[in-house]
Amino acid sequence: MPPKDSQDETLKWGESPWTIDFKVRRRAFPESVDFAIVGAGFTGLAAAAWLRRLAPEKSVAVFEADRIGAGASGRTGGMALAESAAGDLPGLGNVLGGLERILAELDIDCDLSLPGAFEIGRGKALKDSPIQWNDSGTLRVVKKAPGGTLDPGKLIAGLARVADERGATIIESHPVTQIEWQQGPVVHAVARVVVHAGGSQCSAGNILFATNALALELTALAGRAEPKLTLAVLTEPMDEKRLEAIGLAGGNPFYTVDLPYLWGRCRRDGSVIFGAGLVDADDSRDLRQIDISTGDARNLFESIERRIHNLHPELREIGITHRWGGPILFRENWRPVFMPHPQSKNAIVLGAYAGHGVALSVYLGAWAAEALLGQRKLPSWGSIRK
Repeated sequence: MPPKDSQDETLKWGESPWTIDFKVRRRAFPESVDFAIVGAGFTGLAAAAWLRRLAPEKSVAVFEADRIGAGASGRTGGMALAESAAGDLPGLGNVLGGLERILAELDIDCDLSLPGAFEIGRGKALKDSPIQWNDSGTLRVVKKAPGGTLDPGKLIAGLARVADERGATIIESHPVTQIEWQQGPVVHAVARVVVHAGGSQCSAGNILFATNALALELTALAGRAEPKLTLAVLTEPMDEKRLEAIGLAGGNPFYTVDLPYLWGRCRRDGSVIFGAGLVDADDSRDLRQIDISTGDARNLFESIERRIHNLHPELREIGITHRWGGPILFRENWRPVFMPHPQSKNAIVLGAYAGHGVALSVYLGAWAAEALLGQRKLPSWGSIRK
């Protein structure tokens, strides 16, 4: 996630509408921990909370370069989808059911609602399609799939609160810039996390890298996965009559199954998020340099807003209140990365959700915690071949 000293660069991605109502307590920097987690988004915070639930005798520290939720997790649209971007995977299990179970166990209320997701397209539609939009043809509902929405800000705050209350140490404004892989007394390597903080460093027996589209060199994903910035806008709130007219009164999120791509969801106040477009970046450092107010990003925002205004007569004059971008990571086959770090079997790299990270990141974050404790194996589909 972007380091604190790059806050001005982070702000070039705009501001999302989510509020993270949790203030991290200042704690002493740990000299050593059993488990170090790099990245305080959905994945890292879920893993920290789950580790402390399963093994309260083990020490856990989460290192965040900026603030909790500063990266993809605080900039997502909050659509909770089943499976992965590549569909179901061997042994993946019930992602949405797993998310519900984890939230219930951790006592987190993040406005999770699972009414189903609308797959919309320009082909044959369902007879009772509530959506009929004009967008390079007529967009209508072609299928209703498992899914729903949640409030990302409340989810981040909830996971951080639980991790903190259960004894995990969350360290903000501490970018991890280097890992020293030292040989321990056994065959496996013992990792040492070195952090820019007045020369501070922390030795860790195990590490989870949960930085997703950022810090690709640190996670050995540079050149092996592709980071991009995805764009979204938020409309002004609409009343029930207008939402009914455009087909979103039921609270179902939507995404197209053909091109040009469009996705979105309604919020509780009646405002609607629409997202489309990807801005390219060569690597994670370049991703931080993207300014959404200029160049390709600015042109894409203008295109998105024209599309929204033309979708339906009720949207012709709708106001736009927020414009923002969020980092997203893809691997070649659209499967998540969930594998040991090339330098050590005691370190796990998890990310590359390709737009399906809201539910999947929490679900796999808990899985990663179980794997770090030796209670569960990593899936075969999560590895990238050399």
